[in-house]
Amino acid sequence: KMSARILISALIFLVLCECMMLEAQLQVGFYDNSCSMAEFIVRQEVTNAFFINKGVAAGLVRMHFHDCFVRGCDGSVLIDSTPTNSAEKDSPANNPSLRGFEVIDSAKTRLESVCQGVVSCADIVAFAARDSVAITGGFGYEVPAGRRDGRISLASETRSLPPPTLNVDQLTQNFKNMGLTQEEMVTLSGAHTIGRSHCLAFSNRLYSFNSTTSQDPSLDPSYASQLKQQCPEGSTDASLVVPMNPVSPAITDECYYTDILANRGLFTSDQTLLTNPTTAIQVIQNARYPFLWKSKFASAMVKMGQIGVLTGTAGEIRANCRVINS
Repeated sequence: KMSARILISALIFLVLCECMMLEAQLQVGFYDNSCSMAEFIVRQEVTNAFFINKGVAAGLVRMHFHDCFVRGCDGSVLIDSTPTNSAEKDSPANNPSLRGFEVIDSAKTRLESVCQGVVSCADIVAFAARDSVAITGGFGYEVPAGRRDGRISLASETRSLPPPTLNVDQLTQNFKNMGLTQEEMVTLSGAHTIGRSHCLAFSNRLYSFNSTTSQDPSLDPSYASQLKQQCPEGSTDASLVVPMNPVSPAITDECYYTDILANRGLFTSDQTLLTNPTTAIQVIQNARYPFLWKSKFASAMVKMGQIGVLTGTAGEIRANCRVINS
């Protein structure tokens, strides 16, 4: 009887251990023992790229967001298309606007040379986004790591990414679907304080807003005329871009929110934050208390970085971030 009881206890212990392994959470310092230089190497690559092109920081923050909102933060946005599959990065939501892939590639190449098969591409993306926030003047934050890489990337699944035409209710629902609150949606929207947009993403607000008016009446007229000079009507030139926040396009600051208060939000999805009493108050608070916003932004980035992660033995550690392991 005693040996049977011990055997049952041992089996229960093993089952519990296995469940705990399956539910393994991400950990700060995950690579301290297995690849202690991991975060330092990623930071170096981000810094090097930033000094060549300051816009790459915004690209890397956006890359993390676009990765996490499709299949969770699994590095699937990095996978190249093949003759038989159109991958996420080649959907209209990502191509030609997503950038920074070469930074991830450089970091991965260096990491594979010092600790082969250890650091996931998904974690590199999360580290690079954090370093991009910090290098542009935002608050640094600890990144819990231990993500593993997904093996599926489908352009068709990028429909879960919020387009720039959404209103506040649609945005709230979109973020809620990902386990994020309305306040976190307003907070994370502040990422638009850095970077640029292609004209095609907002030209409808200038020339074809609706059936009765060509120009969005919620857009500051002087800003609209400035945008029209940069984005001529009827142009299909995909290379035409404007800064999201003209005053300080490479600095993570509160100017995104002051722009919205001045009716100079670039996208419908930016300006719409003033149409709801609750989100409007948050816009005012974020504009008035930039330190508070930066703190909330860091926390929201950590939470976003844990959407749908693969851990333990799920997924894989890709040897090349662009290709699933054979």
